[in-house]
Amino acid sequence: MARYTESVCRLCRRENMKLFLKAERCFTEKCAMERRPYPPGQHGQGRHKFSEYGIQLREKQKVRRIYGVLERQFYGYYAEASRQKGITGEVMLQLLERRLDNVVYRLGFAGSRSEARTLVRHGHVTVNNKKVNVPSFQVKTGMVISVREKSRQIGRIMEALGNAEKRGVPGWLTLDAGAFTGTVQSLPQRDEIQIPIQEQLIVELYSK
Repeated sequence: MARYTESVCRLCRRENMKLFLKAERCFTEKCAMERRPYPPGQHGQGRHKFSEYGIQLREKQKVRRIYGVLERQFYGYYAEASRQKGITGEVMLQLLERRLDNVVYRLGFAGSRSEARTLVRHGHVTVNNKKVNVPSFQVKTGMVISVREKSRQIGRIMEALGNAEKRGVPGWLTLDAGAFTGTVQSLPQRDEIQIPIQEQLIVELYSK
């Protein structure tokens, strides 16, 4: 499957904000946004004036990169959200938040969504005591997400869980760190998604 393989720090600089793609490094002075807070490339420090389309495109690219999904998959979430009841942009964000890899990250079992995706693919995560290795799996209210018992001694998982307090766990999830288990208490609401996203710009872009 196609994946971005270049420096992810360039993505943060391109979107002019921390996307938290490199786990604990993003919280230190080594973060690229701390050292070079301007877009990459030889014209990165020049002045940029975006058109309406450019602003909408940048917002879409930013959200895609935060959740680590490709264009076709991202459009699929928009299309699904447009078919459901509710505000399309908010429903789309809810679908993205309910991805299993995102939930694993939100619970603190991984330092980044990319790391969480790897844990899921390698079979280290269970949902309701059944192994699920599909990162895009949609969790539902009441589901219990756990790290498999034989995987709980993996250094990166233990380290990430220890650093999870820097981010905190959103209100729609509960975490039992000692049992390496989290529960989906409810579906995520818009005010619980603490990411600076203007989802209406994405809806306007795709509605053209």
